[in-house]
Amino acid sequence: MKRTLLLAQAFAGLLIAATATGAAAHDAHVAVLSAGAIEPGLKAAAAAFEKQNGHAVKITFNTAPELKKRMDSNPAFDVVIAPPAVIGEFAAAGKLAETRANVGRVGMGVAVRDGAPAPDISSADGLKRSVLAADSLVFNRASTGLYLEGLLKKMDVYTQVEGKTTRYPDGAAVMEHVIKGKGNEIGFGAITEILLYQGKGLKFVGPVPAEVQNYTSYTAAPLASGKQQDLAQQFVSFLSGPVGKPLFVAAGVTD
Repeated sequence: MKRTLLLAQAFAGLLIAATATGAAAHDAHVAVLSAGAIEPGLKAAAAAFEKQNGHAVKITFNTAPELKKRMDSNPAFDVVIAPPAVIGEFAAAGKLAETRANVGRVGMGVAVRDGAPAPDISSADGLKRSVLAADSLVFNRASTGLYLEGLLKKMDVYTQVEGKTTRYPDGAAVMEHVIKGKGNEIGFGAITEILLYQGKGLKFVGPVPAEVQNYTSYTAAPLASGKQQDLAQQFVSFLSGPVGKPLFVAAGVTD
C-alpha cells in the first residue's frame, strides 16, 4: 500500500513538472526591437509566425537613432531589425548572433491631406520648385527625415525652407499633422508609413523622383544575449522565407 502511494506521488510530481514545462514552452515569446518604417510588413509577418509556430511575437518600434540608445542599455530583446549600418555597429560590439535576414528596403514618399493640391514630384527640379512654393514642409527626425534634410541642402534650398519646416520624432506624428493641416502643406515619409494613413484623410502623391530617391534597407538579427535563442533564429529565418517575405512586399517593403 505504501509502495503504491509513493509511486502515485512520484507520478503526480512528474505530471506537474511536465505540465509546467509545457506551459513554459507555450508561453515563450519572441521580443523584437525594430525600426518603425517596416511596421506594416513586420506586424503581418509576426501574425503569420504566431499562427504557424504557436509562439507570440512582442514588438517594440523605435526610430533608427533610438534603436542605438535602447541597445546601449542592454535591452531584454531577442531580435533587432535595423538598417545594415546600425546592425554592423551592433555586431562589432558583440551584441548579435551570426544569423542575418534581409527584410527589404523602403523608399521615401510624398503625402498631402485629402483635397489639397498635389505637388509636382515628376523630377528633381519639380520637387525643388514644389518645396519652395509650399506653405510648409513636414518630416521626421528619423532616417527618412535625415536624408531629406541632406537632400534639401544639396538642392541649395534648405536655408530658404527651414523656417517653414516642422519636424517630428517619428513618421506617425508627421502623417497625423498633415491630415489635420491646412494650406499648401507637403509631408514626407517612408512609403510604408504613408500607406498606413491613405484613405484616412491622407493622400499618397507618390515616391520622390528616382534620381533623388533614397532606399533604407533593413536587416534582422538575433541578439547574442536573447533568452529565446532558438525561437529568435526561427523568427529571423521566417521573415525572409516563402511565407514572411511576400507579406513585407505587400506592405511596400521591396527587395
